[in-house]
This record gives sequence, structure tokens and C-alpha cells, in this order.
Amino acid sequence: MKIILLEDVKPLGKKGQIVEVSTGYARNALIPQKKGVEATPAALNSLKLSNKHEEKVAQENLEAAKKMKEEVEKGTVRMSIRAGENGRVFGSVSAKEIADAAKEQLGLDIDKKKIVMDGPIRETGVSTVQVKLHPQVTAALKVQVDAEK
Repeated sequence: MKIILLEDVKPLGKKGQIVEVSTGYARNALIPQKKGVEATPAALNSLKLSNKHEEKVAQENLEAAKKMKEEVEKGTVRMSIRAGENGRVFGSVSAKEIADAAKEQLGLDIDKKKIVMDGPIRETGVSTVQVKLHPQVTAALKVQVDAEK
């Protein structure tokens, strides 16, 4: 019996795949647990339409991420931090502070979890942090850290 998987089933396959299983397994396990439906012409058509819709949404998300990348790379986030003599910094600049400053200064809503840093910024000057906007799109955001007077 051919079944369209509605969710990932470990030994069989991933969501949206058409797999061949025994009739008993399909009727007693997959269909009652809503993990699969019988591969009828109507169900196959529905699968095809949903795949097209998912591809369209994924393409729109990719284009939106590319557009946001341009906006992110245009701007520079300016931050100030307390520093002592000789430019020694007290504390550091974290991803959360960068995300808050980007929202306030540039109007960009960046999730702090998407900011990739080697570690917190502990010196003054210009640093570049990576912002993972999409699995295929990564932007470089400039962060200007100045010493507070």
C-alpha cells in the first residue's frame, strides 16, 4: 500500500514522501496515528499543491532575507561602554545589546540568537559580527564601540 507521510517517521522517511508499506502497518499504525494518508489521486494532488506553496514561501523568505542583508550591511551600530585609562574596557558588549541597539538606531528587528560572535566584544573600535538571517544568507554588521567619558 502506498502512503504519503504527514510527518517524519524514523524507519520510513520524511514528511511528504510517498512510501510503500504493508497494508496492516498502514491501517493499524500510520493512518490512525495521523502519520500518513493513503496515496489516492486526490491526496497526491493535495501534496503537489502544498509542495508548490512551500517552495513559494521558501523563495519569498530567501528574497526577504537578501533584502534585509543589504539593510544590515549599510548601517553601523554605535555603542558606548565604560573604559578606564589606556582604553581598558570595563565589561563587554553582548549579542543582546547589539540587537537592542540595531533596533533602536537602524530600525532592524534582529533576534539576538541570530547574531554570531566569537565572544563578547571587549575593546573599543570597529568590530564586525555575523548575522544569520537565513540558512543561505549571512550578513556582516559593523559595531562601533566607543569609550564613555
